Amino acid sequence: MSSIEVSNVSPPPSLRIEGLTKSFEAASGSVEALRSINLNIAKGEFVCLLGASGCGKSTLLRIIAGFETASKGVVKLYGTPVTGPGPDRGIVFQDYALFPWLTVRENIGFGPKHAGLSSQDVKRISMQFMEMVGLSAFADHYPHQLSGGMKQRVAIARVLANDTDILLMDEPFGALDALTRTKLQEELLDIWERTKITVVFVTHSVEEAVVLADRVLVMSAGPGRIDSDFQIDLARPRDVSSAEFNSVRRDITRKLRSNLVPTRMLKAAVEA
Repeated sequence: MSSIEVSNVSPPPSLRIEGLTKSFEAASGSVEALRSINLNIAKGEFVCLLGASGCGKSTLLRIIAGFETASKGVVKLYGTPVTGPGPDRGIVFQDYALFPWLTVRENIGFGPKHAGLSSQDVKRISMQFMEMVGLSAFADHYPHQLSGGMKQRVAIARVLANDTDILLMDEPFGALDALTRTKLQEELLDIWERTKITVVFVTHSVEEAVVLADRVLVMSAGPGRIDSDFQIDLARPRDVSSAEFNSVRRDITRKLRSNLVPTRMLKAAVEA
């Protein structure tokens, strides 16, 4: 009788970061921005990077995107080292970074067009993602004719249109008013649930991180390290007024504040 072997080996993570360190040269000498980052992110996970200003969140995101190189260590996507930017990783910034001379349709179709797809495929893809972010009626509008929230929807759709594996977001909703920010958080979660794309999202807001993420990674400063990894086991949609939500928020806030103590002590010692 034949037997079937069941493998207990887990699939490789979508994103693996091994021993990543980043230093910059300054007038006063070398400044270490990140030290010994080790991190695995599974395919389809929604991960938030949280920390005080200057802790290296954006630097880490830019290294994952391939815009900057690590001083030591490696970033691997499905086991292959990242050596530069690529369509498998798309990044959305706070300032939208849209092409002002292109319409909504043309901004979203820019990547597929320059990848050599046929005009028919570019049109189909552009329409698909305009519909996904609710901007079909604004297809022929230019960025200056759109609100901040609409511009950010275009930026997200433009990344998704490239058939990207990982969506990198650097405080994308930070410049928006509270109501628009809440609406876009809901829309982003809807897109994530439909596409199952891997998301790495940088934010300063504890509440935003707990609303969005499967995991919240708290970074400490000087140099930046992954200090804590919080698994957020709350059902979606999440009620920000619930006792469970606020218990998680308090735990993360407490950890963030504990990371600020050494910084305050060092400042006091320098000023003494």
